[in-house]
Amino acid sequence: MRKRNVGAEYPRIYVCHTFYHVYVTFLKELSLPPEEQGQAVLVLSKMSNNFEDLKSRVENVGLFHSVIEFDEKRDDFFPQLAKWRRGTGSFVGNLLYRIRFTREYARLEEPYIPVDFRKYKDIYVYCDSDPIGYYLNQNKIYYHAVEDGLNCIKNLDAARYDNRGFFELKRFLSQYLNLIFIQNGYGKYCLDMEVNDISAIRYPCPKYIEKPRQDLVDRLTEEDKEKILDAFIKDKVKLDRQIEEAGELGDKILILTEPLCTLDVREQIFRDIIGMFEKEGTVFLKPHPRDELDYQHLFSEYPQFDRTLPMEILNFIPGLRFKKVVGVLTELKGIQFADENVYLGEDFLDAYEDPAIHRENEQIKGWKA
Repeated sequence: MRKRNVGAEYPRIYVCHTFYHVYVTFLKELSLPPEEQGQAVLVLSKMSNNFEDLKSRVENVGLFHSVIEFDEKRDDFFPQLAKWRRGTGSFVGNLLYRIRFTREYARLEEPYIPVDFRKYKDIYVYCDSDPIGYYLNQNKIYYHAVEDGLNCIKNLDAARYDNRGFFELKRFLSQYLNLIFIQNGYGKYCLDMEVNDISAIRYPCPKYIEKPRQDLVDRLTEEDKEKILDAFIKDKVKLDRQIEEAGELGDKILILTEPLCTLDVREQIFRDIIGMFEKEGTVFLKPHPRDELDYQHLFSEYPQFDRTLPMEILNFIPGLRFKKVVGVLTELKGIQFADENVYLGEDFLDAYEDPAIHRENEQIKGWKA
């Protein structure tokens, strides 16, 4: 029997760190019966994304009871934590420092917590590796974790990579004693973790539950899709013009950028990718929301979609079709607006940086490709 938060008064709250998280939250809420919609609270963490005016657009759609901004703070915001981040030269010493860091981090984060999470029956957290995960566990508040990106644990098992070396001991200290904290289903107060495809994950966690995101998409009505478009499209006139102009062209290639490598290397990567595909059709760019490279300036000759628009939103735009969509490490399985998806992968990226930087899974003990 699942444990509940004591004294819960309200039904659901979601803590989102990216535009994609908000998109998945829309899918989850729209899958509920109409009488249950409009009751949840949406929390937008400003720690890793500038959501711009997304809050007001979501409020106008009316799918949520309220939308709250969260001034979540990274650990380096608190100078008093610096001494607990330093290594001691021994495993035991490092572990003791980490225990102290875990407790202090949660305590220091508390003044920035925007709501009383104990009042919510179901708490959904994307990226519980962020401060909110430390806070909830140290304050003994039960929550559900949700996979950060589509099949992201398959591509990077962050819990095991970040804790390689004595993982099982660290897992025990987190999952059963709550002395340290490990994300993605290994926190003591994490009830479960929703993932897209368990079969794709090399080391499944007992708390993983499979909830394919495509199933949520398939349940959407045309009215549901309109709500999503209203929430995420900042400038509908501009987008309509882009689509109309694209419709007049022949074959079109959409290249998805990603926050890879350093900025100078990243620019070279995407110039090379454009060179690989521009002979096949007109190239469009879709900058990643967290990609800080100035594509508008550096690649001004190529039409570009708004970076804040999750690429999945393009599935819902009538008349928009590409010959190919190209990504480096981006999971492309959810794309339905292209005839062909081209995944370049780690072998391609090996030519641009030390493979150890992006082949994290291969550094986990016992990992087999």
